[in-house]
Amino acid sequence: MGKRPPFSTDIEAARYPPPPPPNFHASQTKLWFSWLVPLIFLANIAMFVYSMYLNDCPGYLNDDVCLFSQYLGRFSFQPFNENPLLGPSVRTLRVLGALEKDLVVGENEAWRFFSCMFLHAGVVHLLANMFSLLFIGVRLEKEFGFLRIGLLYLFSGFGGSLLSILHLRDSVAPNTISVGASGALFGLLGAMLSELLTNWTIYVNKCAALTSLLLIIGLNLAVGFLPHVDNSAHIGGFLAGFFLGFVILMRPQFGYVNRKYLPPGHDAKRKSKYKFYQYLFLILSVIILLLGYAYCLASLYLGKSDEMFSY
Repeated sequence: MGKRPPFSTDIEAARYPPPPPPNFHASQTKLWFSWLVPLIFLANIAMFVYSMYLNDCPGYLNDDVCLFSQYLGRFSFQPFNENPLLGPSVRTLRVLGALEKDLVVGENEAWRFFSCMFLHAGVVHLLANMFSLLFIGVRLEKEFGFLRIGLLYLFSGFGGSLLSILHLRDSVAPNTISVGASGALFGLLGAMLSELLTNWTIYVNKCAALTSLLLIIGLNLAVGFLPHVDNSAHIGGFLAGFFLGFVILMRPQFGYVNRKYLPPGHDAKRKSKYKFYQYLFLILSVIILLLGYAYCLASLYLGKSDEMFSY
């Protein structure tokens, strides 16, 4: 009969069970440091202060007419009958880069599509937009980084400016201007909605997130129907941001594990980083964005040519 090897009794074997397989935990996504959105915030504040300095209400009007002139001096506000939002005059905003159809199309000042996003009609207008910027923009920049959010902000604002100037073209009031970061901010809201839809599988409380987001969007759009508010910029920015979100904010879905994160001796079923419907949304959104921007620009500048030939 064979002998057992030394030091291998059944009691000793039960005392030391085989080690369990190593557990794998996917690494958590690191958040970006938000610096671009605060920089945009400071740029808007600085531009408003400079616009009030350049406005110099007492230098053009009587001190008794300007609001709070005894405390603010040349930074005092225009009269309520001229600007109820506590801000500068239309003349000052036009000089600094407000959106106006005759200047953009007639004088070829296309830079006003972007400069108007950093101007505000008054303190009330500025505070409303800046609170929204910090509340929405900082969160998005932490998740997606400054490059994506910067592109989203600029192109959404450009979309809002395009639809706004088309609305100004058909306005019965002459020399109407448009200012504010509302188009870009509504673009961030639209991108949040499309990001929720294209990354639907990675959210836990899907219905709650969708309901709360739709409620916020509805309330903000309802503000656009107040007097002296350019809702066309809101709608244009929202639509541009909504389709840009499918392109810029697409994220890999759960189920994909990179091999370099797997422990030795383990394997995982490899799936595609992105799902088919994400690619479908991306392609459709790119087509819609290109057609939309091209149509608005053609309507704006080809309409100018038709007016020239009509004379």
